[in-house]
Amino acid sequence: MRSDAGRLWATRERPFPSAVEEAGAHRTVDADDLVELCQAIAAQEGIAEGTVR
Repeated sequence: MRSDAGRLWATRERPFPSAVEEAGAHRTVDADDLVELCQAIAAQEGIAEGTVR
């Protein structure tokens, strides 16, 4: 999804568990381009994977 300001946004369909959110993972991320958006998504998933272990 693209905002009125031209930024791209992505939101996970399923929320992270509470412990993952408390560790800093965000369900919604934004970026200036598709590469940055993919990196932002990967970073959040990485936080989630590190927390769940």
